Amino acid sequence: MKILKIIGIVIALLIALIVVGTLVTGTEFEAERSVVIDRPSGEVFEFVRYLENQNSYSVWVQRNPDMHIEYRGTDGTIGAVSAWEGNEEAGRGEQEIVGMVEGERIDFELRFFEPFESTSYAFKSTEPINDNQTRVTWGMSGSVPRPLNLLLLFYEMGELIGEDYETGLNNLKTILETQPDEP
Repeated sequence: MKILKIIGIVIALLIALIVVGTLVTGTEFEAERSVVIDRPSGEVFEFVRYLENQNSYSVWVQRNPDMHIEYRGTDGTIGAVSAWEGNEEAGRGEQEIVGMVEGERIDFELRFFEPFESTSYAFKSTEPINDNQTRVTWGMSGSVPRPLNLLLLFYEMGELIGEDYETGLNNLKTILETQPDEP
């Protein structure tokens, strides 16, 4: 009987530790990365505004070339949606252009359905440095629901997503800098 009591106390303590852990661990995360591209800001913005162009520089599409992607609405405008279904890493979800400042910024709502449901917000901004250079910034903010927020103790979501954004931005830089100049 004494051993059962000890096992019961240990289980209760573990449950209490998990409950307290989910309450004291934050749920929010942010990621942001930038790159300078040797192209005029108008050209860069005109490329990044289109959801379909993202496939050429997105790390997630490169890791999952068999991903099924479908588009709704008029690409490059508010209300356009890119929906995907891929492997375990990519999951299933969609992104929608929800705001735009022409030539400067595009805002997205990211809706994830699998492996778990959540909504996050992302943006891409273009800032002219001079006539032939543009700083592109890609950022995201979101939250991880409890009790999954305990994963934030082991995985720095902002860093993981930030690394993928950095790779994607470097891919974008390569693509845009190797395009021929517009006439």
